[in-house]
Amino acid sequence: MILSGDLGGTKTLLGLFERAQRRPRPLFARGYPTQEFDSFTAILHAFARDVGEPFEIEAAAVGVAGPIVDQHVRLTNIAWDVSATEISSHLNVHRVALLNDLEAMATSVALLEGGEVVVLQRGEANTSGNAAVIAAGTGLGQAYLHRVNGRLLAVASEGGHADFAPRTDREFELARMLRDSNGRAEVEQVISGPGLVNIHRLTHGGQSCASVEGIAPAEQPAAISEGALSKRCERCGEALEIFVEAYGAEAGNLGLRGVATAGVYLGGGIAPKILPALENGRFIQAFRAKAPMADLVAAMPVSVIVKQDAGLLGAAIAAQRLIE
Repeated sequence: MILSGDLGGTKTLLGLFERAQRRPRPLFARGYPTQEFDSFTAILHAFARDVGEPFEIEAAAVGVAGPIVDQHVRLTNIAWDVSATEISSHLNVHRVALLNDLEAMATSVALLEGGEVVVLQRGEANTSGNAAVIAAGTGLGQAYLHRVNGRLLAVASEGGHADFAPRTDREFELARMLRDSNGRAEVEQVISGPGLVNIHRLTHGGQSCASVEGIAPAEQPAAISEGALSKRCERCGEALEIFVEAYGAEAGNLGLRGVATAGVYLGGGIAPKILPALENGRFIQAFRAKAPMADLVAAMPVSVIVKQDAGLLGAAIAAQRLIE
């Protein structure tokens, strides 16, 4: 067996998998609210208890929301330090790897099946080309998939913390608002759950609305999306339109940076929940608005990953490769 993990600032998934020829086969998985624990090893303790019987593993890999340096990471959105050495000691296993969470998700891309993705732009996939993944959720993650010896190799990135590049008058207003409140405007402050709340603040002039009144901050992005999709609030609708167009523009930027002729994939928790807003043309129009490279991005396949535990699967694939 192998153990895989997807450690985020809000939620952590852990799973036991069995090695298999095409991709690891899941045996047991469980999710945990990250901030209810004081360490990652505490979550591992809870997982072992929930499995309910002793188990031995050959390898482990964990995707973590933060930059990995020498197999050590300090999480971006929670003050934890995690290391492969610590995990190895706790599990008593030598084959252990830490991956950036988007690196883990990207590792799953080549092995996703038809029902696990939704196509936004069919394009013309180049089977010898590169790919890329962008995922908006609690934060914004990005990863590249470089084609090496015929196989897509995931490469981590912290592109979500790069500077936000406004394109429209409304986006320039947003960038100024973010600069004034935060010192700079970064992409994650726009394209993420908290980013949607920032855009909502712009479209509502700093005032609240019925969609978010009495709603906990963590639940506000979903409430804003619902207010927009149900057409209950016109300014929530504008907020979601700005969000979708900014998401499409940044996905196109990532496709250009990685020359992702094999495809650009949208992961994370937000995209599957706002599919109607992604499918109405605004996203792809912003994705393609890259003259003089418009023809290049128009040929890139674009898909939404709807498999909820793609990051967990990717970590399991990475763990299996440690053995192979």
